[in-house]
Amino acid sequence: MNGDDHVATSLETPLRDDAFAIDDDLKIELIQKHFKEIMRVLGLDIEDDSLKRTPYRVAKMYVKEIFAGLNPANKPNTKLFENKYQYNKMLIEKNITMYSFCEHHFLPIIGKVHVAYFSGGKVIGLSKINRLVQYYANRPQVQERLTNQIADGLKEALQSEDVAVIIDAEHLCIRSRGIKDTNSSTITASYSGKFQDEKNQMIFISLVNNGK
Repeated sequence: MNGDDHVATSLETPLRDDAFAIDDDLKIELIQKHFKEIMRVLGLDIEDDSLKRTPYRVAKMYVKEIFAGLNPANKPNTKLFENKYQYNKMLIEKNITMYSFCEHHFLPIIGKVHVAYFSGGKVIGLSKINRLVQYYANRPQVQERLTNQIADGLKEALQSEDVAVIIDAEHLCIRSRGIKDTNSSTITASYSGKFQDEKNQMIFISLVNNGK
């Protein structure tokens, strides 16, 4: 029993075998029904004009937006391009804005993702990195798992092990409830291939911190 501890039980997001047995429209309908009941139990007047559409808005948001990354059909196409410029140094994309949700309390995780890789002969469009980050973030998550999923997704897309990922994030389940610590953030990292070399790690960290 993990209680309030932020513990990931596996690298894979915990999903049932029948997770996609029903389509998005039916999921929205069912979530809307259950969320309406939650609001009713809380004592809210769900006939009030301000609240009447809330169950539908929440259901649609869950399925189509903040948890859309649960469905592999939404995984972005990460087409590779020839490295025509023969750029063989470290490529870094830093300060990628990341919004996710803690799987223990369904409260936001907000932070920045920094990614680096060495080209193995091909490169990926920069916007595709952002899309891949957000795909894995759009799930109930634990930051450690999210870090590894982004790293593995990039390795698969780039067909290269030379990938590094750092996430620096604030957890609203810590900031807005429980201990209510408004100053702390959580940093996680994954280093593979050439980034297992401490020198490359230090270069990556230095360039990420440069100009912050």
